[in-house]
Amino acid sequence: MQWETLFLRSQFDLMTSNQKYLSPQTSYRNFLSLLLLYPHLKAQGCFVFKPDFKRKKVSFPIADYFNEGKSLSEDSKLRFDTCQLLWQQMKSEAEELQEELNKNLFDNLIEFLGKSHLEFQKKSTNWNYQIKSREIPTAAIVLGVNVTDHDLTFKGLTEMLKDTVTPYVVSLQAKECPDVKHLLQKLASQLMGCVDIESTEEEYVQSSQRKMHYSMAFLSTWYRSITKKTGSESVNKKVTSSQWKESPPIVIILEDIESFSTKVLQDFIIISSQHLHELPIVLVFGIATSPIIIHRLLPQAVSSLCIELLQSLSCKEHLAKLLDKLLLTTRFPFKLNEKALQVLTNIFLYHDFSVQNFIKGLQLAVLEHFYSQPLSILCCDLPEAKRRIYSLSEDQCESIRRLPSFMRYVEKQIPEKQVALLTHERFLKEETLRFLEELHIYHENFFLVLRCFHAFVSSLPKYPLGRQIRELYCACLEKNIWESQEYEPILQLLRMLAKDELIAVLQKCVEVFKSSPGKQLGSMAEKLQEFLAQFQSLDESNEEENGSGSQQKGFQKTDLYHLQKSLLEMKELRSSNKKQTKFEVHRDRVVDLIDNLVRKFLSPPDTQTLYEVVYFTGAHMLREHLNAAPRIALHTALNNPYHYLKNQALKSEDDSIPNVAPDICIAYKLHLECSRLINLVDWSEAFATVVTAAEETDPNSTASEEIKEIIHARFIRAVSELELLGFIKPTKQKTDHVARLTWGGC
Repeated sequence: MQWETLFLRSQFDLMTSNQKYLSPQTSYRNFLSLLLLYPHLKAQGCFVFKPDFKRKKVSFPIADYFNEGKSLSEDSKLRFDTCQLLWQQMKSEAEELQEELNKNLFDNLIEFLGKSHLEFQKKSTNWNYQIKSREIPTAAIVLGVNVTDHDLTFKGLTEMLKDTVTPYVVSLQAKECPDVKHLLQKLASQLMGCVDIESTEEEYVQSSQRKMHYSMAFLSTWYRSITKKTGSESVNKKVTSSQWKESPPIVIILEDIESFSTKVLQDFIIISSQHLHELPIVLVFGIATSPIIIHRLLPQAVSSLCIELLQSLSCKEHLAKLLDKLLLTTRFPFKLNEKALQVLTNIFLYHDFSVQNFIKGLQLAVLEHFYSQPLSILCCDLPEAKRRIYSLSEDQCESIRRLPSFMRYVEKQIPEKQVALLTHERFLKEETLRFLEELHIYHENFFLVLRCFHAFVSSLPKYPLGRQIRELYCACLEKNIWESQEYEPILQLLRMLAKDELIAVLQKCVEVFKSSPGKQLGSMAEKLQEFLAQFQSLDESNEEENGSGSQQKGFQKTDLYHLQKSLLEMKELRSSNKKQTKFEVHRDRVVDLIDNLVRKFLSPPDTQTLYEVVYFTGAHMLREHLNAAPRIALHTALNNPYHYLKNQALKSEDDSIPNVAPDICIAYKLHLECSRLINLVDWSEAFATVVTAAEETDPNSTASEEIKEIIHARFIRAVSELELLGFIKPTKQKTDHVARLTWGGC
């Protein structure tokens, strides 16, 4: 058997030498497979010692990755720190908003829990309670189709319930509960984990290790033993409310109710209802679609549930509040241009409705902006930016001079000032400081006028500029809004607003401008209040006497058809030189005032000098990373492997196939030249021709036969990989052919 031992050792050496990129664990598994082929070698003294595969983990600071490539410069550390600080502030604001939006939902759930087991806590013997004792209190929470955000909501819900209501909170998912047995095992294991082991009796700890004994009777006995120890702080130390101390409920959260099996849910609910007098169970259903799904999944067991419907805030409203907190504010200097914001909102609206994914996309935009923009060190608070301006280096000053917005500004100046801006660094820094101050003031006025204008246009029929403020914001970022086709019809519709509608909109605008700390728009609230006083002082009786029939129509809420009809009547009325009423005069003055504000303060940000410092414009980068196209990426990798591998040997200027390319790439490029059906024999010969193109071997030699077998095996593996990727499939039309599935396939 000595030759077999040598053969075994040679095969193992061949595996480890030819497969350099395999892990040691993989080589070890290959060696074990050889032992299975030759089991008698173990008796000849061939032993395997598994080496220690512990490797030292080399950790690199995050800043080192940030400093790689084109971002390597003297201020890279400062840019990374600024980026990290800014994102931590934005992330904290988003988390506070999430808690604020969930507060109402959580409060309603706590109120429902308080009412659900009031009789259970009092040990009531009332007949009505005995009738309802088999109805499980169930809170059905409609969370929406943004399933990726549900985990965060349930995590916050679990923490809140454990802190305020009960330590016995269990969260179950459909993938963990294929049947009732596994569901009870998961339920019991999580309940056992809610209590310290030292506070439980030893027999229950031993029973928890034997999963086949988990049942509702076991849980009932366990719950009675736990609740008897009311003085034990280990169980109730997390609960802050005194009303839950004596018999805290057991809250079972089913996160994805649509994914659960109907049989599993019905059996579990029926079993739980039989022990409801011993276990104060409360179910919480997480619903992504509609509450009607409960009746479809549980046609029989729904009678055992006492359902309370709770509705969370819609994902669109959540996104609107998030944009208002993070982007439509001067608190954070970072901003997105129109295309970048449109990419993120399109992914949100047309893919997943996930607010968390939108936040991740925003985080990527922040990181890429600070990585690719050398002047992003000035994207910080205004006082800090003023301090950093005077410490700018010569290269950073040159970066400012190369900005397109700065070059446009220089071209409009007189020659003397142009020379000073291009040659004197101190003068350049002073002007840079002024530009940043003007940019900050521009944003303050922009967001105030934007909210005011949105209050007017959101009340118009068919919403010509969109219902959400983000739609109006994108339109203002793209171009001058007053040059759009919708602007003039909007002004005409605003001149037809009824008195009560106009007063309601003006009151909203007054609240917006009262929050303004600026000087330019600080007096705007007083002007609008004067208009409100004038409208409220108008005597309706006198207006009805002096006004015409068409004027009476102007005071009524109408639809778009009647508004257009009234516009035509007003045009005819004005053509007849009839005198306007006081209300019409004041209304026209308000519309003119809003028109002047829009033209003065809602110009696009690219009209401002140095806007590139705070605005991220890499929409194409976001689209490549977030809106992936796997088919294009796969075709590029197989058709041009140099694009990803960056190996000079794979680079080819013409459309030739290099023989050093990966086997699957050679087979893929050859299959692109074939028709709908591919002859495997011809394909194999073409593959062998490409692989052996640079080799000169004797076709009659023994070595040549071995090489052919190896090439044939490589071809079979490449074809199998293409079939796995879905490019080809076997066909019954011809046994030695395969069918193409892409780019002209069947």
